[in-house]
Amino acid sequence: MGYSEEPETLPLSPPEIPPNVVPIQPTPDLIPEANKKASKPKWSPMSRCGTGFRGQRIQLLSNHFKVGVSSSGGYFFHYSVAFFYEDGRPVEAKGIGRKLIEKVHETYVSDIAGKHFAYDGEKTLFTVGALSRNKMEFTVLLDNFSSKRAANNGSPSENDKKRMRRGFQSKAFKVELTFATKIPMQAIIAALHGQESENSQEAVRVLDIILRQHAAKQGCLLVRQSFFRNDPRNYVDLGGGVLGCGGFHSSFRATQNGLSLNMDGSTTTIIQPGPLVDFLIANQNVLDPFQLDWAKAKRTLKNLRIEVSPTNQEYRITGLSEDPCKEQLFSLKTRGAKDENGDVESFEITVYDYFVNHRGINLRYSGDLPCINVGKPKRPTYIPVELCSLVPLQRYTKALSIFQRSQLVEKSRQKPQEKMRILTDGGGGGGRPSLCFCSVLSGRPNANNTQLTGKSFAGIQSNQ
Repeated sequence: MGYSEEPETLPLSPPEIPPNVVPIQPTPDLIPEANKKASKPKWSPMSRCGTGFRGQRIQLLSNHFKVGVSSSGGYFFHYSVAFFYEDGRPVEAKGIGRKLIEKVHETYVSDIAGKHFAYDGEKTLFTVGALSRNKMEFTVLLDNFSSKRAANNGSPSENDKKRMRRGFQSKAFKVELTFATKIPMQAIIAALHGQESENSQEAVRVLDIILRQHAAKQGCLLVRQSFFRNDPRNYVDLGGGVLGCGGFHSSFRATQNGLSLNMDGSTTTIIQPGPLVDFLIANQNVLDPFQLDWAKAKRTLKNLRIEVSPTNQEYRITGLSEDPCKEQLFSLKTRGAKDENGDVESFEITVYDYFVNHRGINLRYSGDLPCINVGKPKRPTYIPVELCSLVPLQRYTKALSIFQRSQLVEKSRQKPQEKMRILTDGGGGGGRPSLCFCSVLSGRPNANNTQLTGKSFAGIQSNQ
């Protein structure tokens, strides 16, 4: 049985506006109160009713260092950063961005008109003043080679020089800088006078990025706005191969008294640097390396950086060998010898025999232990475990035990004199740098702590 529907009635089209009629534009007076958008309230500090009369007036030192800003002209220009390999694939490896940006600054100093970069280590870069174009592309060569190779009082031997020539490789990268927005420096001045704007937080963020960049150039470990330098005096043993590392927090703050650099002590946990075997023994709480659980060790060592003796070359751990050092085979190419097809001849040799007989390195206990793999899945590179040392300032990101937590809290307590030492010297890592960007603003942190007036109530009895 069928059914029928009536055709849907369409709404009438609006009448045409005669050419001699001018439409009325809406004004704030004509908009109903209910439809008006609530404006953001402007907050102002609450005024004190008085300073009190009891107690003895004393001078206090705060952890703020006043920054004077006199110039407000110009802009911070924000650029988005992208890295690509030579074939156009995006670069996903972490930690390479700063090296590439430094290489761009060194190689193309004339193209960028000598401008300084403030780079956050990821995808954001700032300059004072604009670059010549909104989108710029740079090609740089990055050496896949560590400059830490050294022997004989820092000078490589003849054998080391040969290994350098064989291991020296350069990779080409493409760096793209694309203009995103510009931030007026006036936003900093406005924030100092209590006039918050949409750009004030971004302007202060630029200054914080400069602090991070300066600390990175000093070789510090960066944890957000906290910086940690490689100084054994700052280490405390937490057990299990984990150390507490003391450093400092540093960031800019807009206060009622103006722009200031806020500094304070900070603590993080790092891997115990030094011989890799010593770390594993402490981490698993065993007596010798032959008692180690190597399946657990493989998970612990993943992606940690090591330095290999005697060449002092740095690598990142990718895994462990399946067999012990005395049984793990690999193909060693023969110099100058070629087979019938013209390919270089190679023969199978164990890692232990290669290092002992070909390299002349004495191995005391590595023969019966797995090797450290620093190569790729299809091209492994094996190194005996006793030749590996963990480099300093590698964060320990796993959960701490109850004992380690209590040790960290107890040993991180700072006496006033110790806190003053951290604040005055910035942890020795340049907490108050001579900021290249702030020189444009005539901004430089004061060397003295900001002084405040307080009250001492010692000896005053309570009325209770």
